[in-house]
Amino acid sequence: MTFIIVQIWAVSSRTGIESYPFTVEKEYKNFEIRNYEASLFTSVKINTRDYKEGSSEGFSILGGYIFGGNEKEEQISMTSPVAMSLEDSMTVMFMVPKNIKKENLPKPNQSSIEFREEPAK
Repeated sequence: MTFIIVQIWAVSSRTGIESYPFTVEKEYKNFEIRNYEASLFTSVKINTRDYKEGSSEGFSILGGYIFGGNEKEEQISMTSPVAMSLEDSMTVMFMVPKNIKKENLPKPNQSSIEFREEPAK
């Protein structure tokens, strides 16, 4: 129940939060086909296949980075949505704001954080 409340709050409070850029290719009654722009992400791989555990740990690690857990103690704006993939392990990703280039990102305090350039999809 708490997870659902947090998700509702996150969606309703997105004002001013940069989102993953996309165009809608086709709309259907209950879903749409989207094309996403190439984007830069911070990512962390969590060695679990448990969604709740992995998403919580990954969000905490990446949240620490953007809230100042880096060599410059610099805060980085939050973006939306948080991307996750679950295979042999879980990968959690935050999109880097478009105004920040990869070479200008501060080094994370956590060695498990990586920068990933995702191609257009």
